Amino acid sequence: MNVDQLLHWIEQFGYAALFFALWLGIVGLPIPDEVIVMTGGAVSQSGLLHAFPAFMLTYIGVITGLSIGYVLGRYCGPLILERLRNQKRLRRSVEHAERLVSSYGGYALLISYFIPGVRHILPYLVGMHQMSYRKYAAFSATAGLLWTGVYFIVGLKASYYIQS
Repeated sequence: MNVDQLLHWIEQFGYAALFFALWLGIVGLPIPDEVIVMTGGAVSQSGLLHAFPAFMLTYIGVITGLSIGYVLGRYCGPLILERLRNQKRLRRSVEHAERLVSSYGGYALLISYFIPGVRHILPYLVGMHQMSYRKYAAFSATAGLLWTGVYFIVGLKASYYIQS
């Protein structure tokens, strides 16, 4: 999938396209989450969608997708972790995520949102290590709001300058 396909989905399905593109990102949708969130900002600036609902559905998509990773880690953690370690391209991200969790605990979630690859692996790890969902949700919701806000605003501003 590319950005043109994403734009087609947004034109066809509106806000739901943003939500599902991010929700499915946890299972490897082949477009970076940053691009999806910035596209949400850009289409809001262009008038295709309204900014507030686009932002909220984008944010909820991010949080929901990563929460699926937490639940999978909690109940299937060792199996998933072993599969991730066996994928050459993910091995380094897994190692980085493990170092973050061992060094920073729950605060690693705040850091991980801004490290591509690690953002998707860390919820598996903290779920596997039996972090309470309440603690996970508090860290993840806070970091997700900040991360989504940054990329959504970048999309808004970039679209504004391109249109000018």
